[in-house]
Amino acid sequence: MKRIRRYLVAGILVWAPLAVTYQLLKFAVNLMDRTLLLIPEQYRPDYLLGVHIPGLGIILAIVVLFLTGLLAANFVGRAFVGSWEGLMNRIPFVRTVYSAAKNFAEMVFSDSSQSFKKVLLIEYPRKGLYSLAFQTASKLGEIESRTGEDVVCCFVPTTPNPTSGFVIIVPRKDVIELDMEVDEALKMIISLGVVLPRWNKDRAAELPFDLPDRGERPVD
Repeated sequence: MKRIRRYLVAGILVWAPLAVTYQLLKFAVNLMDRTLLLIPEQYRPDYLLGVHIPGLGIILAIVVLFLTGLLAANFVGRAFVGSWEGLMNRIPFVRTVYSAAKNFAEMVFSDSSQSFKKVLLIEYPRKGLYSLAFQTASKLGEIESRTGEDVVCCFVPTTPNPTSGFVIIVPRKDVIELDMEVDEALKMIISLGVVLPRWNKDRAAELPFDLPDRGERPVD
């Protein structure tokens, strides 16, 4: 029975990631294929070719995104975007959702932003217990002035859903910056701590204390 269970688990570990990846890719392709609805029906690939080819919408989606970015980057486009945002900000409820989505997109996709670029270790929910967190902001003017400390704004995600969590403001001296990448930290959180990031144990010499030897082989 143990051998049968081991084989079943091995099979699940092969097929489950493939199934999840397939479904996510299928959803993304179908979503981008909907951009083809922007084209008049008589000029759509399905009508011209007589057959549906999944993924053609990706090309149109990239073109639309590029042209939108090109327009928004010049003077006329910035004026138009500013007017549009002014209109959205005057509509109750819509302004709340729109501004939150815009701020989140700028935070994640902006190269100049430091948000979600560092993985931190903080003592939360109490001293002596550690939680993974992502740095979302620094230089918190009023908060630093009132507390008299250099602080960092951190997002502590929940598991297995890292899109929800808590905003914690921590003194910088109590924050430990980790070497792991953001995607490695997300994998660890989503997997409930089962999928651990690889770390070069040779860097232990740089730490102020010795790591316990558990027979782990240093990563190349």
